[in-house]
Amino acid sequence: MARTSPSGPSQRQLSVGEKVRHALTEVMQRGEINDPLLEKALVSVTEVRMSPDLKLATAYVTILGQTETKPFVDALNRNARFIRGRLTPALKQMKYMPEVRFRTDTSFDNFARIDALLKSPEVARDLDDEDDDNKENG
Repeated sequence: MARTSPSGPSQRQLSVGEKVRHALTEVMQRGEINDPLLEKALVSVTEVRMSPDLKLATAYVTILGQTETKPFVDALNRNARFIRGRLTPALKQMKYMPEVRFRTDTSFDNFARIDALLKSPEVARDLDDEDDDNKENG
């Protein structure tokens, strides 16, 4: 019986996810996908998360230079079976070839939002107040 850890993905999931990410990146770089939208796009695969049984790979992508990524992600998902076939040579050591689904990576947006919050005047004022309190007590 497989154990699932509440602390996150297993070492095996992380390792396989990284191999799948590298293989996806190679397929994207070779430009083998015959889709007019994707031919001009610079797709960056930022992370691949594997399901516990390693049969499903969720690839998080960003499209460099594009603010609206949904059409590109939809095009990747339309071509997912073709892409899966192109992954086979690079992942031939795997028992099952994972089904790949693509999602927009929003982590950069989250980082930018947090950075903007930290640089906001309200936070700067609060941090200055804390520094003043520490100087008085120190």
